[in-house]
Amino acid sequence: MQVKIQYKYVIEVINFLSDISLKGKQSIHRTRFIKFLSEKLKQISEEEMELVKEFAGVDDEGNPKKNNEGHFAIENANEFLKQQKEYFQEYYVIEGGDAHGMLKTMKEIIENYDQEVSGKDAEVFEHLFTAFENSNEKGVEA
Repeated sequence: MQVKIQYKYVIEVINFLSDISLKGKQSIHRTRFIKFLSEKLKQISEEEMELVKEFAGVDDEGNPKKNNEGHFAIENANEFLKQQKEYFQEYYVIEGGDAHGMLKTMKEIIENYDQEVSGKDAEVFEHLFTAFENSNEKGVEA
């Protein structure tokens, strides 16, 4: 089984799943899934900061330069935003091996979720539902 979560949704998926009340195996697998996502979120944040440094330059301490307002001093904002957007369109792929049982449980949780969602939660739920709907047992891309 293979599940693809778009980078721009990682933090929202973590927050959404954290708010769901679950018990037993479902809770354990949800916690494990969130740990996978949290590790990826750390990597995403570090890589985004590298992009910021590339476009803002770095100070003597190796931190991105800031302007007088305290914002990053991005030199070419349009190009930075273009590359940042492209980066956040990428996917985190979780598949098979030790993760198979967890992914199967998460698919059941998402498919059987019956609470009302609205706003950002609705968008996040749709992304999760589609990610698990497009997953399959063999791990071949859907």
